[in-house]
Amino acid sequence: MDISPYDAWAEIYDSVFSYVVDDIPFYVEEATRSGGTVLELGCGTGRVSIPIAHAGIDIVGIDASSTMLARAREKSREAGVPNLKLLWADMRDFNLSSEFKLVIIPFRGLLSLLSVDDEIRTLMNIKRHLAPGGKLIFDIFVPDLDMMVQEGDVPYHFRDVADTEIGRHLVVWNQARYDAFSQVMSIRTTIEQLDDSGRVSSKIYRDFALRYIFRWEMHHLLGLCGYDVRALYGNFERGEFREDSTEMVWVASPQV
Repeated sequence: MDISPYDAWAEIYDSVFSYVVDDIPFYVEEATRSGGTVLELGCGTGRVSIPIAHAGIDIVGIDASSTMLARAREKSREAGVPNLKLLWADMRDFNLSSEFKLVIIPFRGLLSLLSVDDEIRTLMNIKRHLAPGGKLIFDIFVPDLDMMVQEGDVPYHFRDVADTEIGRHLVVWNQARYDAFSQVMSIRTTIEQLDDSGRVSSKIYRDFALRYIFRWEMHHLLGLCGYDVRALYGNFERGEFREDSTEMVWVASPQV
């Protein structure tokens, strides 16, 4: 089993990204509409898959990080959702003996693929696992050109986290470098834990990378891989994609 760059995130992932909740009702509703077993790629700690399972929908979640999956299994036991099946697999080449009415990749999971070849491999592999009439739904961010021209060596404040579950206050900083040729952003996240007096008692550093994708690039990539775009939303309320949208929520189906 290969080591994933996200293995080191499992302990702090839910705390750092506790603010990401707007997409959950959207994916739960789409899963309910699908009328069949759902497949989630990059399920992580179960942030989306557990609410889907809790809604009574059978779901399979795969992830390439064994530690994130271990956390997801712990949370799924606590939530009492036996209809969630968790598997270690790589989204580029997983091979399941099932077809699915719906495949989802929430919270920029597709962007963890750092080359066009890997994106194509993944999209083609998903298509092989979609049942007739099935849908692929995923979200990615709209690349921020203003952010790309900022100096990459300067950390910026990302957010504060009051983790009441474990009684700690975290201050999260990000530091990003953009490679315009490969469209890869390399991010170093610094998590400072504060003591009761407000002093930094410890620091944790975590690195990850994402490949940003522009709107029409994504549109043509889906077409190249044999998909028709059924919808592009600008938010998780299914609002129109506009010039000022910060999210791209894609709905696609294999071409007939």
